[in-house]
Amino acid sequence: MLYSRRILLGVTGGIAAYKAAELTRLLRRAGADVRVVMTAAATRFVGELTFQALSGRPVRVELFDPAHEAAMGHIELARWADLVLVAPASADFLARLASGRADDLLSTLCLATSVPLAMAPAMNRLMWTNPATQSNLAILGDRGVHVWGPAEGDQACGESGPGRMLEPAELLDHAASLLGAGPMAGVRALVTAGPTREPLDPVRFLGNRSSGKMGFAVAEALAGAGASVTLVSGPVALAAPPGVTRVDVETASQMQAAVAERVAGCDLFVATAAVADYRPENVAAEKIKKSSADMEVRLVRNPDILAEVAARPDAPFTVGFAAETADVEAYAQAKLEAKGLDLIAANYVGEGAAFERDDNALTLLWPGGGRRQLARADKGTLARELVRTITERFHARTATQDPG
Repeated sequence: MLYSRRILLGVTGGIAAYKAAELTRLLRRAGADVRVVMTAAATRFVGELTFQALSGRPVRVELFDPAHEAAMGHIELARWADLVLVAPASADFLARLASGRADDLLSTLCLATSVPLAMAPAMNRLMWTNPATQSNLAILGDRGVHVWGPAEGDQACGESGPGRMLEPAELLDHAASLLGAGPMAGVRALVTAGPTREPLDPVRFLGNRSSGKMGFAVAEALAGAGASVTLVSGPVALAAPPGVTRVDVETASQMQAAVAERVAGCDLFVATAAVADYRPENVAAEKIKKSSADMEVRLVRNPDILAEVAARPDAPFTVGFAAETADVEAYAQAKLEAKGLDLIAANYVGEGAAFERDDNALTLLWPGGGRRQLARADKGTLARELVRTITERFHARTATQDPG
């Protein structure tokens, strides 16, 4: 994702500095050359040797360091980078950067570089919402500084709200999107998400517990990897991810029609939607009244959207999901083979798992006995891991089909 790109990682003082160690590891794994500059306060939270071991390069802290400054080393370092990323960026550092201060090595580098600057804020929720901080952010935004985050959630101080630094994997994706087209650049992806609702009468429907969170996270992760993404969604209470084209539907038949209209122009199809297998044969024109002790509803099969896409003569790389309450992997393997999929993501549902939750775990299977376990994580993180596997498998298949 970031092969041969040069990233200067700035680390300021704050408990989130420990996340910068994982970020360093991920950047290196993505192919980047990383140099770390720490503020003096940052060294109170994480030692310099940690970042030296992870980056493979000496860590800089002091501006007036005779070992580096005899030949204006800070200017050389500023010119070396393709991106300066400060993570975490404390409220104090944002304020100093907004005012143009150059009283330590990191702030000096930020002023002395012409490459993109990105900040990953991390601070207490009240510090984040303070008008002074917001004013500083507005100034930095006007100057073209990228601000990635923060996220919302529990904070080290015991409070909860906006101010958490984005997770390292999210920052990695932002850096990849900024510095390059991304590993899925040029790929046209079609994703389905959420439940379907099958009407029984004008006020009632048959549905399921899918929240759509996993599908929306997958669409966002694909867009972050550079793909052009269209998201066909059942009824959910979620905002469309940035840069994603959204198509809203309600029933399985409507989702089938929306997919059929768009799939011919796609390279990748990811079916995360929990499409109802059955629908009422007859839909009452008026509200059904409570008139007897029993009522029978005859159900008929809905179209199998995933199987239809996989069976196309020009089928895209097709990814399915298998949500099961028992024998998860066995059922997923059978579905992979029966429908001729390129990859399937299996997960356990029921008893409060997967549906209507913010976290999940997946087992990925593909033809030839391929298998990968994705440990339980929030759905955003899990989606990015899934997309990395999809990317690997997609390009592997493309390479085998390329006559050159």
